[in-house]
Order: sequence, then structure tokens, then C-alpha cells
Amino acid sequence: MSWWGKVLGGTFGYMLGGPLGALIGAALGHRVDKGMANLGFGEGAGERERIQTAFFTATFSVLGHLAKIDGRVSQAEIQMTQSVMEQMQLNEQQRRLARELFNQGKQTGFELDEILEQFVQVCHRRQTLLRIFLEILVQAALIDGQLDPKEEALLQHICQKTGFSGAELAHLVTMVQAARGGSDGSTMSAGDELAKAYDILGITATSSDSEVKRAYRRLLSQHHPDKLVAKGLPEEMMKIATEKTREIRKAYETIKKQRRF
Repeated sequence: MSWWGKVLGGTFGYMLGGPLGALIGAALGHRVDKGMANLGFGEGAGERERIQTAFFTATFSVLGHLAKIDGRVSQAEIQMTQSVMEQMQLNEQQRRLARELFNQGKQTGFELDEILEQFVQVCHRRQTLLRIFLEILVQAALIDGQLDPKEEALLQHICQKTGFSGAELAHLVTMVQAARGGSDGSTMSAGDELAKAYDILGITATSSDSEVKRAYRRLLSQHHPDKLVAKGLPEEMMKIATEKTREIRKAYETIKKQRRF
């Protein structure tokens, strides 16, 4: 049974428990004991479903918290969340749950640290999964083209809780900004395209060919959809990971063409 089947079957509380279980329970109108200990599953189908449920719950609730951090939720931020739903191709029931989790995250007293601590624990600190989670948040924060100081402070805090450095956050911000360049349909010059490619790979024009290849292989491995799903990324989010790999490959091909290797 998929993670969504578990949720519909009402077994998510047993499968997840803790603050994440209480959060999704509240979104569904069920009562789940927040203090219930996380039940340890071995590596296998049950464990993967547990991680997928935690990922979905953490993503949409923290998106709501991030959207509210500057005092108001803008229309652009709502549209960004809807865009994530569309990329995931959620059905109507899943969309309703995502919206409820988003609203839970906007509430005063949202227990961000407890949610993040359990999420990291459930994911077994798998950096590839946590990085996709962080990228979605960065993309949401930059939906209006700029990073509000309160949003940046929150993202720094989330990085600290999930094991990422300030430098890694800066790279993700640059990567997302570069990927957004020209997305409005405007034409970019060859020089701008090349600069964008370097930013996406997190390197510079002075990087050696071997450094370019190494950065490309690392990023591709981090965003490989099949690997991410095997580690617990909800299958619905595979399209997001696939789009990231497309951007990475395109950036690499742009640099390859310019360097002729």
C-alpha cells in the first residue's frame, strides 16, 4: 500500500506518530497523540511509506509557516504552493490535505523545531531528501524575486536544524535564482545563459574541466528521481526532481558546448 493509501486507511498515526502525526491528523480532522513515540520500522516498504508521509506533511506545513513569516501570505506564495501541487499532480483529496497542512503551518504556535527534528529523524538524516525539501522552501521564498530578511533568517534556522551550512543555502538560493532566469519567456544572451549554467552547477568560469564534471555528477546524483523515491521521496514529487535534473543537464551541456570537451 502507498503512503497515500495508509493515510486514507487511517493508519498514518500508527505509522508516523509524534508531532508530524498530530499535524496530519489535525489536517484530516482526526485526533492523534502528539506524545506517542515514533515506532521504528526496518528498512523496507513500511519504512519508505513512513518517510513519504513525513515528507509530504513537513513540506506543506513548513511552506505555510514560511509564507506567513513576513506577516502576510501573498497571492504569489499561494500560487507557488498551488504550483507545487500541480507539479506533483495531486488528486483533489491530496490537494485538500496539502492546503490544510499549509494552513496548519500558518497558525500561531506552529511547532517548527519539533516538526523539523522529527522529520530529520524519520528521514534518517538522508541529505538528498532533506536537500529537496530545502530547495522547495527556497523556491517558495524566492517566488516574488527577492529574499525577505525574515524569510532568510527562517531558512538559515531550518538549515541549522536539518544539517546544512549557510554556504549550502547560498548555493541553493543562487541555483534557484539562476533557474528562474529567463523563465518569463524573455530572451537571454549567450553570455547570460553561460553565467546561469555556472550558477546552477555551483561553480565559476574559472573552475577546471574536472571540477565542472565533478559538480555535474554530484548534483545529478543528488537529484536523481529514482534514487530519491527509493530513499523515501513521495512518488508524487518525482516530477519536481525530474525538472531539477533537466536543469542540471542543460547547464552542463551549455558549459560543455562552450568549452568544447
